[in-house]
Amino acid sequence: MVLDKEVKRSRVLVIGGTGHIGKHIVAASVRHGHPTSVLVRDAAPADLAKAQLLKSFIDSGVALIKGDLFDHDSLVNAIKDADVVISAVGTRQLDEQRRIVMAIKEAGNVIKRFLPSEFGSDPERVHTVDPAATLYAGKVSLRRLIEAEGIPHTYVCCNGFAETYLLSIGDVTAVGAGPPADKITVLGDGDAKGVFVVEEDIAAYTVRAIDDTRTLNKILYMRPSANIVSHNELIALWEKKAGRTFQQIARIPEADLLKLIKEAAYPLNMMLSHSLSVFVRGDQANFDIEPSFGVEATELYPDVKYTTVDEYLDRLL
Repeated sequence: MVLDKEVKRSRVLVIGGTGHIGKHIVAASVRHGHPTSVLVRDAAPADLAKAQLLKSFIDSGVALIKGDLFDHDSLVNAIKDADVVISAVGTRQLDEQRRIVMAIKEAGNVIKRFLPSEFGSDPERVHTVDPAATLYAGKVSLRRLIEAEGIPHTYVCCNGFAETYLLSIGDVTAVGAGPPADKITVLGDGDAKGVFVVEEDIAAYTVRAIDDTRTLNKILYMRPSANIVSHNELIALWEKKAGRTFQQIARIPEADLLKLIKEAAYPLNMMLSHSLSVFVRGDQANFDIEPSFGVEATELYPDVKYTTVDEYLDRLL
């Protein structure tokens, strides 16, 4: 009897592995059998939650590599021991990813794939204003740099994080506060379609893509069919589940929203300018994914059972 050859899993380096989406990507990489390492500034941080997270990484077999985006040599050395580099750095460090590109080049372009920190809407297909517009422009600029340097890549456009948008039933003025009790705020008319994906599923699809030739030098979109919903639909679904209706729905017309974005301080102005694109202009679901530039995760990996919006809302009851 001939035994199947053991599949050699790519070595994965995660930069930003302790962040919101990063920790899920680390976990998914380990579950999928990849030798996984995480770049960390401090392996024994004073922050208790981060220390516990790092301990859970170690317990699951993850290697912690001391290094920093601003320490070029540490970046180069970490990359030399990886096949795939996944960046999950946060908003404030997005522009610093150019340092990763330069480190990849100095390491000899040895990696098979680089996934920069996108994990949101497609920056080349959004229509919004500052400050989000500048952030998206930076992501586009990084794409062009990666391509100019000839680095094999996949851009992950997962659309909306469930924990960001669904926890508050889409009310972006109350992110993280849980489902509103009596009053909810709606941007625009509430009819534009958004796409909302649970973080564990985002990580699962991301890790499945890293060794897939179909995603090489393409955009990986996540558009689970059951998770493409308007804010009005989301509200109606929640009201049915909760057995009560909102006493007040405050609707903010686009003109008023634009004014509010200008007047608001960070981070509210950033959230509102993102949400202008998602909830008013429908930029996550208003275009076709053409094979020339992109592929869709649920079509590539139908065996991955994703959490639907309906199922996620059940968790909030």
